Amino acid sequence: MRVSMDIELKDAPGQLVYALKPISEFKGNLVSVVHHHEKRTPRGTIPVQVVFETESLSISTLIKKLEELGVGVIRVNEEKYLERGTVVLIGHIVHTDLEDTIDTIDKTGYAEVVELHLSMPSINKSSSASFKLDAVGKKELRDAISLLRSIANKKDLVLIEPIESEIL
Repeated sequence: MRVSMDIELKDAPGQLVYALKPISEFKGNLVSVVHHHEKRTPRGTIPVQVVFETESLSISTLIKKLEELGVGVIRVNEEKYLERGTVVLIGHIVHTDLEDTIDTIDKTGYAEVVELHLSMPSINKSSSASFKLDAVGKKELRDAISLLRSIANKKDLVLIEPIESEIL
């Protein structure tokens, strides 16, 4: 899971390291830290934006620990989905129950369709649709694409899979 957190620090040496230590202790892997030292909040503190990834972190436990240390936690946003891929389906997409295709991916619990672009030239011609998929990890993204492959075979659709070697 990716977590984005806005915190506030006292203007004193060592406060940033002091605030980041609990994230490390909870096995969080830092992605970015933006320290706005030149800015001040209305409370006179320094705003910091921290983004980190973790697999086994209880956010509420981390927030409690930070607050015990005197670090103000202003905003927390957890992102479940870390991987993204795009595929294209060609064929009679709408007539073969587009809603069912999307629901099948969304119901996996590890992937979901987050964007859809559909082109339908006419009733008797094939349609094309690009599906943007988000998944909790690379393996789960591959699994979702594999699931789409079986749906495409069952519904007589053509699936164009991502070219990116990291996804495959």
